[in-house]
Amino acid sequence: MSSLPSAPSSPNIVDDRLQRFFDIVVAGIGLIVLSPLLLAVSVWVKLDSPGPILYRASRVGRGGKQFKLFKFRSMVVDADRLGPGITTANDARVTRAGRWLRQTKIDELPQLINVLRGDMSLVGPRPEDPRYVVLYTPEQRQILAYRPGITSAASLTFRHEEMLLNGPDWETLYREKIMPAKLAIDLAYMRQRSLYTDLQLILRTIASLTE
Repeated sequence: MSSLPSAPSSPNIVDDRLQRFFDIVVAGIGLIVLSPLLLAVSVWVKLDSPGPILYRASRVGRGGKQFKLFKFRSMVVDADRLGPGITTANDARVTRAGRWLRQTKIDELPQLINVLRGDMSLVGPRPEDPRYVVLYTPEQRQILAYRPGITSAASLTFRHEEMLLNGPDWETLYREKIMPAKLAIDLAYMRQRSLYTDLQLILRTIASLTE
């Protein structure tokens, strides 16, 4: 796949091999344990609206390399051609099943496959749409030195992001306020991360699903 200009490698407290081992073990166990739920959701998505079960979104990963991110489809077919690349509040493209899936974050579970493939980590900056990555400043491009994750410090802070993206100037708000804030949070976290803080972040993410 095509790549965008990347940032130079940054030192990381977490040994990459240890982190990769941890990701593979947890993602593998997660897929096995959650297989009944994944099967039930797959059937629901298929019956709820026409189209594939999984949605493959183009995202930018480590080193600026683009990859396909897996999610349960929560929007109508060709939603990316019918509107913006970011889902806004009360987006009409979201299906009935999709509203619940997005609210509970269950639509993100197929990204465990991305973790096994090496595209993503369990913890890391959320991968961005290529259309917004090209807007990064040189400082913000440092985030591309890290493998993107299913959860991150910024995604917890902005877990209700869709509700903020309302009104005619939602994209300006995202580009000028929300995106820079998320990048700053994730850069600060990734530069000082450890396996212990990653475990804490995963537990906080699980706890947030009930809020």
